[in-house]
Amino acid sequence: MAQITLRVLSGADRGRTFHGLQTPMTIGREEGNDIQLNDERISRCHLKIQEDQGKIVLTDLESTNGTKVNGEDIQLRILRFGDVISLGRSVLLYGTREQIAARLAELRQRGLGETGQVVFDQLPDQLESPSLDFELHWDQNEDLHTTLHMPVPPSLPEHLSPGQAAEVSELLEFFHVRMRRLLAAIHVDENATNIQMAVRHWQAIVELEALLAEYLRAIGEP
Repeated sequence: MAQITLRVLSGADRGRTFHGLQTPMTIGREEGNDIQLNDERISRCHLKIQEDQGKIVLTDLESTNGTKVNGEDIQLRILRFGDVISLGRSVLLYGTREQIAARLAELRQRGLGETGQVVFDQLPDQLESPSLDFELHWDQNEDLHTTLHMPVPPSLPEHLSPGQAAEVSELLEFFHVRMRRLLAAIHVDENATNIQMAVRHWQAIVELEALLAEYLRAIGEP
């Protein structure tokens, strides 16, 4: 009997994390499911996740609006750490940060082994115990690693007034919604280590970066 973790990225339950769920388990909008989501577009008993021969298998239970994994409509799918599950208006991420980091490390080592461009023992110690922050940024230049957070996410400011908290929330929501749309447009090939994205979506990411740069400059000006 496997234990799984699911984090809610979008929907009315956004921000909730379900740890140590025992398989088999179900997700739906009615009581009696292992995960009950507040989403009218989700069926009463929408999908089932179970273990079979050492693999975690997701099955859509003939739901009205269907289920997607990494943007693809599915009926039956083997889940891998880091997979994004979409049902109704809700989006869930499968796996803990540690599990996702371990999978990225495995994919990275497999890719490096094919190209032979990097010697494994020259990489940082995170190879022994994968870190998600490291795995997401391991191939970036030294400039990033000399920044303040290296690149660990910073904490939110404390003691904000209600108005300031609302402004920060609105700003973060702006970027969250746009990144969610861009992630939904990415094509993920489960048999490859790369993803594909339309040029216009790439340009949208560049535009977000430019906007963030403008905000940072405005905040830094006296």
